[in-house]
Amino acid sequence: MTRRRSPRLHPQIHTTTEEAAGMALRRSPRLHPQIPVSGEGAAVPRRRSSRLNPQIRVGEDGTGATGRRSTRLHPQVHASEVGAGVTRHSRRRRRRGNSPGKLASLPDNDDMLREILLRLPPQPSSLPRASAVCKRWQRVTTDPPFLHGFSAHHRKPPILGVFERDGYDIVFTPVLDPPDRIPPERFDVRHHVRGFRKFNLLGCRHGRVLLKFRTTVIVLDPITSEHRRIEAPPVFTGLDYLYGAVLCAATDPRHTHSSCHSSPFTLVLMSPCQGYQEGTPPIACVYSSATGLWENHISTTDRCAFVHCNPGILVGNAIYWSSQSVDAESNFLNLDELADDIIEFDLDRQSLAVIKGPPDLNHSITHQISQAEDGDVGIAIFSHGRFEMWQRKVSCFGGATWFLHKTVEIHTVLGIPPQVEGSVRGVKILGYDEDNGVMFLFLDYNVYMVQVMSMQSMKHYQSNYASYADDIHPFTSFYAPAIPSGRDGAEMLQDT
Repeated sequence: MTRRRSPRLHPQIHTTTEEAAGMALRRSPRLHPQIPVSGEGAAVPRRRSSRLNPQIRVGEDGTGATGRRSTRLHPQVHASEVGAGVTRHSRRRRRRGNSPGKLASLPDNDDMLREILLRLPPQPSSLPRASAVCKRWQRVTTDPPFLHGFSAHHRKPPILGVFERDGYDIVFTPVLDPPDRIPPERFDVRHHVRGFRKFNLLGCRHGRVLLKFRTTVIVLDPITSEHRRIEAPPVFTGLDYLYGAVLCAATDPRHTHSSCHSSPFTLVLMSPCQGYQEGTPPIACVYSSATGLWENHISTTDRCAFVHCNPGILVGNAIYWSSQSVDAESNFLNLDELADDIIEFDLDRQSLAVIKGPPDLNHSITHQISQAEDGDVGIAIFSHGRFEMWQRKVSCFGGATWFLHKTVEIHTVLGIPPQVEGSVRGVKILGYDEDNGVMFLFLDYNVYMVQVMSMQSMKHYQSNYASYADDIHPFTSFYAPAIPSGRDGAEMLQDT
């Protein structure tokens, strides 16, 4: 019998039946020093390492020797005369071939690939780059069920940038670094929507942008370039003060409002006064893309003390508008525009109301409605160099009360030295992202992002404007690749 040995400790030993008794074996000079064996001394026992080869006994003919070996270094090998020439490589091939079906099925399993791709970062470059690997990856990453699963897995979409008005144009300013930076021309509003000279920017939500030109309202999806033009109902004809909000109207309970390109939407238009007379009750109307119709207009007996509004903020299932913040450095500071009224539109009940804000709201030149930690409506008021964070509690009897939750100094929030606090008079709240709970602040040509819950801030980008006359509207969405032979989607982003 020919003994099969470890290729590392006993390399390349070739024997024949006649030479098996007298052959001098080549061994590792460190572990097995060479021991000459005479032709007639085949029965002389060889010296072996007691640690590596314990208790080796050799028969008289030298060929039928059986030895006890270390099970770790010399696993038991049984070979017949026919199979005496079987090499270790063939034995390895037999072992590896025990379950070839399992190993071969992994690369071809789309379910496994989906689970891997679902865990890619939610940044804009992830899915377009994955779709460029091969046709199979493109098929998976453009599959609508996968895209819904991707958004459901990450839940909160990233902030791609902000839309803001620059004269007669609506411009997009990206806030991410390469390779996730969206080129501004990719979201050029004039390129997507043609035939209008001037737009008013009403808001952004659930991957859509809401624009207005005179009595025409445009709902734009800048990622897919799809848009819909909707004529305002006759009840709003001639009104100078018109505000609106667009939101996803998907009814599937598993749907997450993060990538709603193919979902129906609801449009809410609101005017804080009727006609040209200030102090009249507000009016609202709801449009459904599923039916293509406007509902009956909704009004209230409550009167509103302002006509200029901040953008509407969705908290829970209600939209809130507060009086527009004023520019503290403006030469025409009109404090009469400040009020403690807040307009509330309940989407479930389809009702409109005017509620009172916190006590200091009518003295605040800049403030922002937000969502509080427990999901209730809250408001951040900037006053005397600090933020006052208020939240509204409604009792079981229907009574509502505002509570001061916390107060934070502005130099602590922005990380600026206290000695320059005199310049914080120019702080302005520009906008609020509902998905991530982030406020945008403007100070000394810099735009900061502030987490409302933790009050952690980050300087994001520098603005070319000395001061902002209008608000900015954060745009959040997942960035899906284009579907072959289907609707347009995201293109490949470059590292520039």
